[in-house]
Amino acid sequence: MIFMANLKCNHTRKSFEEYAQILDESLKDENVFVFPPSSAFLEGSFKFKQAAQNFYPAKNGSFTGEIGQDMLDEFDIKTVLIGHSERRAIGESEEQLKAKFEYAKKEGFKIVYCIGENEEIFEKGKTKEFLKSQLENIDLDYENLIIAYEPIWAIGTGKTASSEIINDVLNYIRNFSKSSLLYGGSVNEKNIATISKIKNCSGVLVGTASWDAKAFLKLINSAKEMI
Repeated sequence: MIFMANLKCNHTRKSFEEYAQILDESLKDENVFVFPPSSAFLEGSFKFKQAAQNFYPAKNGSFTGEIGQDMLDEFDIKTVLIGHSERRAIGESEEQLKAKFEYAKKEGFKIVYCIGENEEIFEKGKTKEFLKSQLENIDLDYENLIIAYEPIWAIGTGKTASSEIINDVLNYIRNFSKSSLLYGGSVNEKNIATISKIKNCSGVLVGTASWDAKAFLKLINSAKEMI
């Protein structure tokens, strides 16, 4: 099972060093990715894979405030997050997401591509139609692609999609791609056992419950008990 921690705008380099040490002391052979803020990237090798929450589709250049590939290469980062709803909410367009995807694909990055619907679309019963439109933007046959389904109405709200909803949506996405499929949206220690049993769910993209290293480890261990 894949466990991904999106630390979002949390942790300094000092606190992330402590976070990394706690994980390294406890992890064995689990498949774990951690997305720290770019200012907290660490040099060295770890039992987890360090990944980027955001990047600009260029090696470097006159792109004020952006993170180029050269900066990721310095820390041997080969996994990137694209399409998270919080990036879309601040204005990243489908055109920008496609440019990021094509660049990352060209450079051989592992891409975690996020899709998800808001509450209005969910309530209208148009989730699948909406998700299909988001998937049309990318190469679904790319061998280093992971798709993360994150219903916006469940991110940071404490609401989690039921196992029936997750199962139905992931089964639908499976019609279009053979990639690993993740679920994200208020994943925590209490619901991870149920989520881990869903047939087409290869893992989870965890937000709030991953910000504390010990809490994240408890979540991982809870899932392992069910595998």
